[in-house]
Amino acid sequence: MNYYNSNTVIYLNGQFVKANEAKTDLYGQSLHYGFAAFEGIRAYKTHNATRIFKAREHFERLKRSCELTGIPFNWNIEDLIRQTYRLLELNNLKDAYIRPLVFSEPQMTLVTPEKVSIMLCAWEWAAYLGDRQLKVSISPFERPNPKSIHIEAKISGHYVNSILATSDAKNKGFDEALLLDANGHVAEAPGANIFIEKNGKLYTPAKGNILPGITRATIIELCRVLDIEVIEQEINVDFLKNADGAFFCGTAVEVAGIHTIDEVVYRQRWRDSIGATLQRAYKNLVLEKVNYEVII
Repeated sequence: MNYYNSNTVIYLNGQFVKANEAKTDLYGQSLHYGFAAFEGIRAYKTHNATRIFKAREHFERLKRSCELTGIPFNWNIEDLIRQTYRLLELNNLKDAYIRPLVFSEPQMTLVTPEKVSIMLCAWEWAAYLGDRQLKVSISPFERPNPKSIHIEAKISGHYVNSILATSDAKNKGFDEALLLDANGHVAEAPGANIFIEKNGKLYTPAKGNILPGITRATIIELCRVLDIEVIEQEINVDFLKNADGAFFCGTAVEVAGIHTIDEVVYRQRWRDSIGATLQRAYKNLVLEKVNYEVII
């Protein structure tokens, strides 16, 4: 996939510059140790205009990730939102994935940086996991123990775990992985949260061992609007495999139905599931076809 070309513009420390002319320092702490904070944000072409979905929530989480890990964050969120819309305009992007990244100054120590930079880039976006139901494997890799990292912070280095899990799943012929936590409970996908349907209710892993996604929160709010009961609790693998259905959700994947977990096939037809209902509702929301926004 080509993320940029000779005409692509990025935002770097207050200026718009050509992506192929931008530079970073090879002695940066972020490059060597993965110590950087980032976000994944979606923009959609709606009947009104190009809209960035939950822009404030994403930039607030970026700020919170920095605060949790000691990375300085000295930018105004409203200005970052304005610059992001300008970025889309300069690159003539309507449906796009947006990547803000806060990265550190050159240094080789293991202490938090005093100076950082910010970069905003964007590119065209299609369905991250495709538009069919997924074959998912339970990963041999676990989510990190929350006592070892700030698991609610979206930090670059944390995603080594995600790369290992997804690569392992794909090498085995699956579409995606599902990771358990250190206690053997269902946690999340490498880049998405999971909801499980059983007897007309939805279940999702409780906070504590997961990155509680903005899309996850949106799905829970949509369930309140649609009078769908959601239960947050610890979930074991037997419960997962004996459920009626399941789906992933996240900024990149949106809502993606799961067909199989390892050897287990969910027999409920996707089109009859709560997940399919929420998939349609979420799409209507981000495209502003239905005014759920006044509620959530």
